[in-house]
Amino acid sequence: MKMVKINIKNLFLGLIFIGSASIVNAQTTQVDNTNSTANTTAATQTGNPVDALKKQIEANPKDTEALVKLATAYQEASDWTNAIDTWKKVSVLLPDWAPSYYSQGYAYQSAKDDANAKIAYEKYVATVKPEEVDQNKKNLAYAYFYIAFKEQQSDPGKAKQHIAKSLQYDPTNQDAIKLSKALNS
Repeated sequence: MKMVKINIKNLFLGLIFIGSASIVNAQTTQVDNTNSTANTTAATQTGNPVDALKKQIEANPKDTEALVKLATAYQEASDWTNAIDTWKKVSVLLPDWAPSYYSQGYAYQSAKDDANAKIAYEKYVATVKPEEVDQNKKNLAYAYFYIAFKEQQSDPGKAKQHIAKSLQYDPTNQDAIKLSKALNS
């Protein structure tokens, strides 16, 4: 069996946009907005949104909206360790909110921690609710692709199942098509 090489750098660039859109569009769980507007205004006035968001979270550790903003700010700064830690906090507070697991997977992947990235993407796939599938198709396609890519050597049968799911959600993904061909040859 051939091992497919994918240009991960280009894939990451595309995921930055998809991941950011997912965070905004896929949220279906209500978040605690207590003092959010006032604190967000303070963040923009201080010029350092990370510090302002940390203070906001100190005042209200369960402010999931502020935690999501902080995790996103860490991601934008490529601070993968803090991004992962913050996404984990979001997952504890909102265990049924799938985008937090997708974002964890992305952060782990960016930090080159493939084992934890795979686990986070698997949790994402398992957490997406049936009524959320349509709005999460691109992210589901990528999550399944990543899982298949990581399993292609250790469990080709499972990899084939995952790549088929990936292509079900995004039949135009050229990397997934290549991996599918390699797995099925």
